[in-house]
Amino acid sequence: MKTQFLFFIVLSILLSASCHQASEFFVSPSGNDSNPGTREMPFATVEKAKKAVRSAMLTKQHADMTVYLDGGVYQLGEPIIFKPEDSGENDFQVTYKAMEGEKPIISGGVQINDWKQNETGLWVAKVTPVNERSWIFRELFIDGKRARRARHPDQGYLRVAKAGEDNRTNFFFNPGDFPLPENSREVELVLLHDWSITRINLKDIDHENNRITAIDSIGAKSLGFFTIGNWEPHPRYFLENSPAFLDQPFEWYLDRETSLLFLMLPEGVNPMELEIIAPRAENLLTLEGSAGNVLRNLSFDGITFSHCAFTLPDRGYAGIQACHFDPREGGSAWNTVPAAIEASWTENCSFINCTLINMGGSGIRFGTGSRDCTVSNCVLSDISGNGIMIGEGRDRLAGGSPWWKSVPQQVASGNCVENCIISETGQQFFGAVGIWSGITAKTLIKNNQISNLPYTGISAGWHWSTEPTPCREARIEGNHIHHIMQTLSDGGGIYILGLQPGGIITGNHIHHVEINAGRAESNGMFLDEGTTDMIVASNLIYDIARSPLRFHRATTNLVQDNVLVCGEGIPPVRYNRTEVKDIVMKGNLILSAADQADMSRLAGIIEAWEHDHISQDN
Repeated sequence: MKTQFLFFIVLSILLSASCHQASEFFVSPSGNDSNPGTREMPFATVEKAKKAVRSAMLTKQHADMTVYLDGGVYQLGEPIIFKPEDSGENDFQVTYKAMEGEKPIISGGVQINDWKQNETGLWVAKVTPVNERSWIFRELFIDGKRARRARHPDQGYLRVAKAGEDNRTNFFFNPGDFPLPENSREVELVLLHDWSITRINLKDIDHENNRITAIDSIGAKSLGFFTIGNWEPHPRYFLENSPAFLDQPFEWYLDRETSLLFLMLPEGVNPMELEIIAPRAENLLTLEGSAGNVLRNLSFDGITFSHCAFTLPDRGYAGIQACHFDPREGGSAWNTVPAAIEASWTENCSFINCTLINMGGSGIRFGTGSRDCTVSNCVLSDISGNGIMIGEGRDRLAGGSPWWKSVPQQVASGNCVENCIISETGQQFFGAVGIWSGITAKTLIKNNQISNLPYTGISAGWHWSTEPTPCREARIEGNHIHHIMQTLSDGGGIYILGLQPGGIITGNHIHHVEINAGRAESNGMFLDEGTTDMIVASNLIYDIARSPLRFHRATTNLVQDNVLVCGEGIPPVRYNRTEVKDIVMKGNLILSAADQADMSRLAGIIEAWEHDHISQDN
């Protein structure tokens, strides 16, 4: 009897230890995937840990599971794909988490070594082909900072002298505007429209007639007004990627035919002593469920994601709005600059305390069918496209009809972006925004700090009319948005589009929208076509180049208890094709930037706002 009792005690201890071991796994860059994944003998890759978690799930062990990542770099050759079988069981959570005090980095980049200096003083490295194909990259990062691709001019812009006959594919330049490249086909043209840009390779530079011709249409083909001369008589542009433009320290140029990378460094600086990384992977994480089988209860905590590439389409990138672009080759649906982290058909998934940096596309996207997902306390910086994207646009078809008509229940709903710091998005695609929320329901965007952007801070809605969609009940609250609209125009700290019943914009602090480039003005908030029944309340808006608020083709909306500071001769609200009587103004405080007493009062209001939000953060 005593022997049986001891046997059951030992068996219980072993089972308990087994269950505990199966609920925690450890990963380290110095580990080995043949290890059991314990703290003492960790795995080497997140992929192996994912498989271990999946196996543990099959044993029907109902418990929270945590994968701890040690510090160091986890280099990806291909994305890590999570599917519904990687979900947390029932209400239990699967978490991939940084070990305390450590900084794990999941990177899609490759460090470039073996530099040699040529006779002109440039440093040269041979770029290793991938699967017998040339490795064409668009970014280079030196010691964590984005290096400038060789461009002309080094600062600022050139101006189109005159658009060509078709106002689409070519234009004339002024003699002496730029050094003439030997190979014009390697040059990339970047032309700025009001709220978007085109990036496209050249077909020819006609030296005799001072004419630039692109390989395809400059500007989106799908919209008739995207002509060269529609925005400004002499729009801004610059040229990239030619050795003729390589004239400043830390500029670089990639010869696609020879796979040689050229880098200019200051005298005495050795590239072998620098960390020089180019992105290779075009996706880092994919969270992929389906309409009938959702991925749920998966979270990532304290992990840094970096170095993700985006390959420009063969016929160029013709931006339309917020990193949606012209498909060029057939079809009418707009394409979207992809995110390093793509999620669809997910539920209760989250990214917490994570960092996204040095990206060639967008950052995070929770797309179709994503419910109750969260991005919280994350830092996003140096992103080529949008920072965070929630939901989707209007183009996807379901049963031959737009999804928002045929299957509105598939709307992304109940998702949240809060307490994030977002800066320097749109580094390549200037029409990008900090946070984009498309056709979504019950999205909460709260207490984020958004700054130093070429275009809009937050964009919500994606339908240019009052036609009903599943878009509703967005709440944009307590965000601090400043120093935005630094390159493009026709946007604002917050941009709203379409019918969104129950939408509220409240308690936001918006300032320093000082540059008004292009034809259309920039504002503190721009409430565009179809904006209806939106409540704009208790916001603080100042240091705006033009009107703090602008409505365009909007209908009935309430503007109440806001502080709106205006420059001399500038109205607090601009009405473009909007009936003044439809915008109900109640209890707003209108201050003048030219009045010293008003500015003293504003200083007190700003101090009170900052005090309240510091108290909330603590």
